[in-house]
Amino acid sequence: MLKNTNATKHDENQRKLKSLDKLAWLLDSSIKIPGTNRTIGLDGIIGLIPGIGDAFAGMLSGYIIIKALLMGLPIFVIGQMVVNMVIEGVVGVIPFFGDIFDFIFKSNRRNVKLMRNYLEDPKETAERSASSVIGFLVVLFFVFLLSIWLIFKVLGWAISLM
Repeated sequence: MLKNTNATKHDENQRKLKSLDKLAWLLDSSIKIPGTNRTIGLDGIIGLIPGIGDAFAGMLSGYIIIKALLMGLPIFVIGQMVVNMVIEGVVGVIPFFGDIFDFIFKSNRRNVKLMRNYLEDPKETAERSASSVIGFLVVLFFVFLLSIWLIFKVLGWAISLM
């Protein structure tokens, strides 16, 4: 009976993954750019709307992550998915460059691929995700330190002008 339960859980996860893959395709790759073999999705188009576009696209991307949480994916895989979403969100708010990055990075497709990889090879995917998340946090920490150093340098420079 346990084997049958595992098979049922696997089938249910595959069904959810297929549904999320369709959503990721719609958000990241559903529109072919004429004259190229490149695609864009509704995420990039929605992101062009000033003010609310990136926020709305982020909520749609967050839905995929919530589904991954509900499917029981481990914290480092979820963390990698959040990192992908944050990278796209942070770079995405930069006018023009962010929109181009949005069309290239395709975080939703990356996140569904992470989910698929985890379901196929949990140990390897969790280890790779842990390394990526830790690496991202280390880089973020050094950027934070550099920002603080830069603030003190600018303040020192401003005070010396007075």
